[in-house]
Amino acid sequence: MRRFKQQLAVGDAVKILNSCTNGILSLVDTDGAPYGVPISYVYDGGNHIYLHSAACGRKIDCIKADSRCSFCVVSQDNIVPEEFTTYFRSVIVAGRIKILTDAEEILHGLIMLSDKYCPGIDPTKEIDKFRNTVKVLRIDIDSITGKESIELVRQR
Repeated sequence: MRRFKQQLAVGDAVKILNSCTNGILSLVDTDGAPYGVPISYVYDGGNHIYLHSAACGRKIDCIKADSRCSFCVVSQDNIVPEEFTTYFRSVIVAGRIKILTDAEEILHGLIMLSDKYCPGIDPTKEIDKFRNTVKVLRIDIDSITGKESIELVRQR
């Protein structure tokens, strides 16, 4: 990172990954072009991010062609017009994404997603209803980098 003073500690970046509810998954399209899509996710606290998807479509085609990916979340983006800037915090994850085939891990990913987005609600019926049509994806994380605006650094 060029502006190393603005780099967040890994622990702060992990907190952001745990607290945000959506991010942008960036993939390489089948023709080599970039493709970004907003998506819900859950971070497992270690080296994986789980996502869900329809069984077919552009995202799945991209993943089958090239597993490289980037995933970005923004936890803060306060526009400060009089300063011509924004006070932001964000995290970028780089890694490889795969379509899961192991039934146990698919269920694990779906339960984690349910626990994050529907806490306290038994997901069994919903998971059973869509288990054969939904795809569960896993990002294997190579790096996590967090950054905040210099204004937020100065406020610390």
